[in-house]
Amino acid sequence: MASDLEYVQYVIDQIRIDGIIKYRKLFGEYLIYLNDKPIIMVCDNTAFVKMLDCIKPLMENAETGFPYKWAKRHYYIVDVDDSERLSEVIMILEKNLPIQKRKKR
Repeated sequence: MASDLEYVQYVIDQIRIDGIIKYRKLFGEYLIYLNDKPIIMVCDNTAFVKMLDCIKPLMENAETGFPYKWAKRHYYIVDVDDSERLSEVIMILEKNLPIQKRKKR
């Protein structure tokens, strides 16, 4: 099942961080970027973030799952309504993730 653009926009609206937020559609799902860094993957209208050590303390009780077949395990962001916690996680991720490099064809 593909994600709805309305849900993606809702997740973006919950982010309370200054920066350039973009999204890109990928195979019916979406990837949300903050300052050109891939932050949130939205699959089946569920928001996922990578399982990184920098956010482990904030996500210790979070559920985990696979956003798509053959993907690595990710954290679910079950409660995107909690914009304060969502923004805190995203702020840490933005500081620790590299800018995605474009692949040459």
